[in-house]
Amino acid sequence: MTWTIWVDGWQIQCCGQEFAPGDVVSWTLLEADPADYDDIVGSERAEGIDFHEEHHGQEEGCAPTLVEVVSIVGVHCRYGALPGSADNVSRPVPGTAVLVPVEKADGWAKVVPGVDFSGYLVIVRRVTDLPEGVVPRGR
Repeated sequence: MTWTIWVDGWQIQCCGQEFAPGDVVSWTLLEADPADYDDIVGSERAEGIDFHEEHHGQEEGCAPTLVEVVSIVGVHCRYGALPGSADNVSRPVPGTAVLVPVEKADGWAKVVPGVDFSGYLVIVRRVTDLPEGVVPRGR
């Protein structure tokens, strides 16, 4: 069984560790609300996000989960003030997602013209027994 995990680009940039397919990582996974990702990846793709990785204070009481990274897709989208909005806060513009398969995630994605890097959709498989000698990457 696999899960789809959302990993914010800023969290890796701030204090996360890079990861690649085949790596075993120890992440705190919080249940995802698809509505939080609708504008970034589209509602159909957002429905498939099972969890988001968190390590900035919202994970209190949640034990880290060992998972093996299967694949990674970088997610880029356009940001701007939404039509009809009274504030000047930049938000993801619906329908602008560009997904780019990547070989590793380090928080610093290759530039895609016209859109900004948001984060990663990571397909993982839960690990219940670590093979001898394998040390999971930390948060």
